[in-house]
Amino acid sequence: MLLAMTDGNVSMHVKHINAPDAAPPAGQYTQAVEVGGATRTLYVSGQVGNDAAGNTPPDFDAQCRLVWANLEAQLRAAGMGLDNVVKLVTIVPDPADVAASRVIRGEVLGARRPASTLIVAGLADTKWKIEIEAIAVA
Repeated sequence: MLLAMTDGNVSMHVKHINAPDAAPPAGQYTQAVEVGGATRTLYVSGQVGNDAAGNTPPDFDAQCRLVWANLEAQLRAAGMGLDNVVKLVTIVPDPADVAASRVIRGEVLGARRPASTLIVAGLADTKWKIEIEAIAVA
């Protein structure tokens, strides 16, 4: 799939690649994303389920939705949105939360399919149930 985005006079092309001779994606992502013509790259640090006041909801779904809201806030601050995301890394400490993470991700991303990595591992604070970092281009 090839998408063309125009930002002023600059035309950016995003090509989603799933090699026919490799395993297909196991979820809602693309195996590789090629970007051409981008003039800006944004690296978003891992976002966790804290609100602006530093509060952390106790349940996974609330934290997950807050993580996505925080990620979108960082993108907006850079004049970008979810359409600009080409790579995501999601870290979930509890394997039991992976399915819920995928459901919420699907709600947030819709048909968008950035390249993605899912890691099941601990986070710096044990109250955090998910962390997502991103790379976006414009």
